[in-house]
Amino acid sequence: MNLLDAPAIDTRIHVRSMQAADAARWDAFVDACPNATFFHRVGWAQIIEQVFRHRTHYLLAERGTDIVGVLPLAQVRSRLFGHALVSLPFAVYGGVASGDPEAVAALHAAAVDRARELGVGHLELRNVAPTEPEWPRQDLYVTFRKGIQPEVEANLLAIPRKQRAMVRKAIGRNLAAEIDAGVDRFYALYSDNVHRHGTPPFPKRYFEALRATFGDACEVLTVLSPKGEPVSSVLSFYFRDEVLPYYAGDLAAARELAANDFKYWELMRRACVKGVRVFDYGRSKRGTGSFDFKKNWGFEPAPLAYEYRLFKRDTIPQNNPSNPKYRAFIALWRKLPRGVANALGPAIVRNLG
Repeated sequence: MNLLDAPAIDTRIHVRSMQAADAARWDAFVDACPNATFFHRVGWAQIIEQVFRHRTHYLLAERGTDIVGVLPLAQVRSRLFGHALVSLPFAVYGGVASGDPEAVAALHAAAVDRARELGVGHLELRNVAPTEPEWPRQDLYVTFRKGIQPEVEANLLAIPRKQRAMVRKAIGRNLAAEIDAGVDRFYALYSDNVHRHGTPPFPKRYFEALRATFGDACEVLTVLSPKGEPVSSVLSFYFRDEVLPYYAGDLAAARELAANDFKYWELMRRACVKGVRVFDYGRSKRGTGSFDFKKNWGFEPAPLAYEYRLFKRDTIPQNNPSNPKYRAFIALWRKLPRGVANALGPAIVRNLG
């Protein structure tokens, strides 16, 4: 055949909604894309729809037959907190995963179109780095990430002296750590912790769904006191060569035992032995205790670029405990019996995203 007669190759970007048949291709792309995160994995769509009953809008960009970018989105509708299209609710990272600037632009344009079609008040992209200079940006959150050294002792020595002393003290108190098959012990500690802080808990079935969906990539580590009592626990995600401790809980007595210091050190130690190379301490709000705690471990904050396209509102939403208008609610929530808080909380927190 004459080359002049060969069909032209379509190099344009085409954006469409993900279909069930695309799931394996989507995850294969995410696994290979350098700026993708654990929260870009397709399993989140099922969790968001089945556990929280939010409609998802997963968009993929193709050039020819190749996926060149993905954008997971979910529609969160609430009378209390507004109507939004978010990438991605319940995640610290989101936005477009792609190394192709044309794909990023096309997916952003498609997201804006979808947001207008749905009539949302705003579109929110939880990007790690800025992508849209003209969009309003939230600067409340930072992330903490640090490399894990190949040798266990090198990681201990990399912890600043004062915090390292706390870790050594915890190690000397005969605490133990176990990997749990389920989430029962974790949930008891988690729900106790969030109740003390005055915030509603996620339902237990959310954590069960995380374990069922992501398998070994979702791990629960629980710390036991010298008497064998669970005192602190953390649910972590593994993605490529990274570990991300994401949800945690403890008893009030954990502080005196330095159980939280032991918990995160034990997670880091085990990750080092596994060959994991990055410890992602996750998101914190500026000016909070968790922010200071992570800095004390020698991690430096990096600002997160949460970007917004506003449609039916003039300002970026502030649906977080730092908002002064929620102080009375937090104080009231702390006074509720924990059983009542656990029963009522999931109906509230599902709309916070």
